[in-house]
Formats: sequence, C-alpha cells, structure tokens
Amino acid sequence: MTEEKQINPFLKMALELGPVIAFFVVYVKIKDQTFNIGGVDYQGFIVATAGFIPLLLITSGIVWWLTGKIARMQIAVLVLVIVFGGLSIWFNDPQFFKMKPTILYLLFGCTLGFGLLRGKSFLKYVMEEVLPMAEEGWMILTRRVTALFFTLAVMNEVIWRTMSEENWVYFKTFGLTAAVFIFFMTQSRLFQKYGIADEDKENDA
Repeated sequence: MTEEKQINPFLKMALELGPVIAFFVVYVKIKDQTFNIGGVDYQGFIVATAGFIPLLLITSGIVWWLTGKIARMQIAVLVLVIVFGGLSIWFNDPQFFKMKPTILYLLFGCTLGFGLLRGKSFLKYVMEEVLPMAEEGWMILTRRVTALFFTLAVMNEVIWRTMSEENWVYFKTFGLTAAVFIFFMTQSRLFQKYGIADEDKENDA
C-alpha cells in the first residue's frame, strides 16, 4: 500500500474547496448571461458547470500527486460530478447537476447503512487514522452520519425543486458544508467518551 505523504493542511483544504468556491464566484458573475457556443445558447449555470468539472479533476490530480493517495469518497464525488455535470452540459439542462448531491448523499448513506446491517462501521475504515475511537463509538457515529446523509439528500431535493436556482447555488456552496461542519461539532461529547488516546493505542500495539 502506498504511504500517504503529508502536505500543508491549508494547501489541501484550498485544493479541495477551491473548485467549489470558483464555481460559486463564476456563477454569481455570469448567472444572468447567455452564451452561444456552437450555435447553442447556454445559460451561465451550464457554463459555470462546464468550467467546474475540469477544475475539480485538476485539483484532485494535484492532491493525488502531492499525497500519493486519493480517498474513495473523493473518487465517488469525481465520478458523479463528471456523469451528472456532463449530462447537464450535454442536454443543456441544469437539473442533472442539481441532482448530483442527492445521489451522492444517498450513495454514502446506503453504503454506511449496508455496513450497519452487517454489524460493521464502514465510516471507521475511512476516518480511523484521524479519529481513533472505540468500536461502540464508531457504530454510534456511523448511525448518526447515515441519518445525516439521508437528511441532506432530502434537503437538496426539496431546495432545488422548490426554490430558485440562485438559492440552490448558495445552499450547495455554503449550506451543505455548514451542515456537515455543525454536525461534527455537535459530536464532541461522543468523541470525548469513546476517543482513544495515543497512549492507549501504543499500549495496544
């Protein structure tokens, strides 16, 4: 297994969040414009999406080049962005790209739920190195994260189907990120109760 190289955490965060912020900035600037490309009129949302896909591929490639590793979750995001973003561009229909977060969160939720049915925490395999916890803690956290993913999927569907495109872009850029951040902040008691100190890990080794 290739050992992951450590890079500046701020650089990694910039590479991961950069494409999302760039999409938002470009969309805000061109949202009311129409672009004729190859004889077809495209709204600003579609053009911003077309720029977001290669940018995400480039920044993900840089992360992989710098660290020697790319997370499975990031691979899933890339695949869905390419598929649903590509469909939006091909059919000139923004609905496909708006559905992407729904499919993504349903995929993650179903995957974690399948693991729970088997008595396993798939979340542990992804986060164990950065968040060491006892097995019971992982099972509790996995159940909560599974519920979170299904909730976010429903929220995304409701918002893109009932609100304006601009509102959905704000929700996608800031709302979803804030929801995940707030969720993990509220799990501090769980981390304290079931967390494993470095000393404990060394004694178990």
